Amino acid sequence: MSLAIDPVALTQELIRRPSVTPADEGAMDIVQRTLEGLGFACRRMKFGEIENLYARWGTARPNLCFAGHTDVVPVGDAEAWSREAFAAEIVDGILIGRGAVDMKSAVAAFAAAAARAIAAGQVTGSLSFLITGDEEGVATHGTRMVVEALKAEGEVLDHCVVGEPSSAETFGDMIKIGRRGSINTWITVDGKQGHVAYPQRAANPIPVLIELLARLQNHVLDEGYTGFQPSNLEVTTFDVGNGATNVIPAQAKARLNIRFNPAHKGADLAAWIAREAAALDIDFAGTIKVEPVISGEAFLTAPGPFTDLVSAAVADVAGQAPELSTTGGTSDARFIRDLCPVVELGLVGTTMHAVDERAPVAEIHKLQAVYERLIARYFEAFGA
Repeated sequence: MSLAIDPVALTQELIRRPSVTPADEGAMDIVQRTLEGLGFACRRMKFGEIENLYARWGTARPNLCFAGHTDVVPVGDAEAWSREAFAAEIVDGILIGRGAVDMKSAVAAFAAAAARAIAAGQVTGSLSFLITGDEEGVATHGTRMVVEALKAEGEVLDHCVVGEPSSAETFGDMIKIGRRGSINTWITVDGKQGHVAYPQRAANPIPVLIELLARLQNHVLDEGYTGFQPSNLEVTTFDVGNGATNVIPAQAKARLNIRFNPAHKGADLAAWIAREAAALDIDFAGTIKVEPVISGEAFLTAPGPFTDLVSAAVADVAGQAPELSTTGGTSDARFIRDLCPVVELGLVGTTMHAVDERAPVAEIHKLQAVYERLIARYFEAFGA
């Protein structure tokens, strides 16, 4: 294979693999074949039904890693798309397809940039790729497990760039240097069913659940944290399932999510919710069950030489330095931060997960150019 890679053609090839989580449909094979053609040593790391790939060019340090994913979210209403979602058609200079923004284009752009850097002799350490097929899913058998395996083996990543669509409105206007953490909590209140005319014979779980949720929502978690917005708690479901008007139900359920900044740890928030539930459980003739799941801790890559280098690479191409942001949801950066400093840098994310997800062809080429400048600057600054 030639060292030259067309990032648009490679993006199209990837989009044409309908890799809706957890399906792979051969997408990872395309990435592996491309990287092996550049001389990368590739390792497939399959956990459960999820295909993952770790590839490395070189053995010396520093090791600059690119992280991304080949899985995509479902199409939704296929009839609402102007073009078939996995056809990867280019219309008036716009590439339309599921994964065009989030984030097959970034995988292709970094591969193309790596090819140019290797050919130019700019890589004085190592380049690596950490690609998963489980970022859009529950994220249990993807990057999380690859990171655990790499740590156990002593593999060192010195810095990482995640190709998530970080730009907000225009190309290169923002990169992400941190993310808030996330904790989901399922609350189940079991009481005793009975007739509404004889409440003394029942134990109504609904008022207990309402009071618990009110306590939690009325508590101010914080006023914000340097570089982060205030943490917020949102109730996402409240379910009773009672179809009768004259029956006190036996059970009430709710689910909530907290997005928290570095002022908190997930375990501390889980303990707080449990304490509030226990305080109400004392005088209730039933039980309250709290089941928290921490999907990621908050993290921040402090501004410094690495973030300056990434910003400069963006400015080289976009003409202005990007905003350093911690906004948005979670990404696999939350797992990689256990190995090394990490930033997120990719295309404009306004159409990700939407009908007619799309990326201008010109901006895919711009992203390759940014990655090229980033690689060159990185090994100039940190290389041997």
